Amino acid sequence: MNLVLLSRGDLDSDAVAHVEGERARHLREVLKVTPGQSVRVGLIDGPPGVGIVVATSADRISLRCSFAGELLARPAVDLLLAVPRPKVLRRLWAQIAAIGVGRIILTNAARVERPYFDTHWLDHATYEPLLIEGLQQARDTWMPMVSVHRQFRILIEDELDKLCPTGLRLVGHPAAAPSIAGAVAGLEHDRVLLAIGPEGGWNDFEIACLAARGFVVASMGPRTLRTDTACVAALALLHDALEHRPAALHH
Repeated sequence: MNLVLLSRGDLDSDAVAHVEGERARHLREVLKVTPGQSVRVGLIDGPPGVGIVVATSADRISLRCSFAGELLARPAVDLLLAVPRPKVLRRLWAQIAAIGVGRIILTNAARVERPYFDTHWLDHATYEPLLIEGLQQARDTWMPMVSVHRQFRILIEDELDKLCPTGLRLVGHPAAAPSIAGAVAGLEHDRVLLAIGPEGGWNDFEIACLAARGFVVASMGPRTLRTDTACVAALALLHDALEHRPAALHH
């Protein structure tokens, strides 16, 4: 944990946060905080800051907080992800948040097993702590916006333009296509939406449907990767490509 992420509900009228659970355990047992010590804090969807330890107990750490840091920009990458196997999804939540995405759109696909949508890893109360875990690791405060869509065609044709109205759209696919870096080169859009398919890949209908809504195929090579590997690798490559665009193209 490189930052203690707080909600506004964690703060009392004196700007003191009373931290319990895993966050308190980490502060007490790993960082071994004592009264007077400072730690990095941040508000969900708000600025970073500093928390001064004012009291410790067996189950609670109290921090007097001030938030004078500069609010970082929301990550410029959004993710459209075919729902993976539950144990893979469980691993991905924190990793996706740590790498940085503004929005996570989970969808069905021909090669997604229907029972995947019944997993508790799609419940907000279950995945939010994992997103927070990833944000705390990366020292980010922007909570990804999450939506779940059981019907792929309705999502792509009727709903996607409302969720992601602007920006470049890329679909990961093991085909003869430009690399992610090549697809981003010269980009003048403010945002990028990256679509990652199921482990069996998008089928021909899905690729055609995505192409009709402006998605451009981008490749990481000829190998077919597992969803978690493809997702993490593609997001990392995309962030790196965006970071290293010519300065004149940055907005």
